[in-house]
Amino acid sequence: MNIFIGSLPYTIKESDLREVFEEYGEVASAKIITDKFTGRSKGFGFVEMNNDEEGKRAIEELNGAEVDHRTIVVNEARERTENARPSFGNGNDNRRRSNSGGNRSY
Repeated sequence: MNIFIGSLPYTIKESDLREVFEEYGEVASAKIITDKFTGRSKGFGFVEMNNDEEGKRAIEELNGAEVDHRTIVVNEARERTENARPSFGNGNDNRRRSNSGGNRSY
């Protein structure tokens, strides 16, 4: 079972996250999502647990729990869809610019 954890403290490490969830069963993986440019935590992560019953129990008991003075959000992760991220400048811009105002610099 793949579990989403949000509102994480920015200082938490993957080993800490793993430790929190290991109280409920075997953790296959724990991942904190980081900014690709700065390397800093984005405040959310994912834990993979092989046993669905243990994962559901962890979700029930940890959702709303406090970790390092922050109330975390824990729920079952949803599969990312192709349209999950907004796209910008994909060539489908139907707006038209008017040239009635002469040559303008933007």
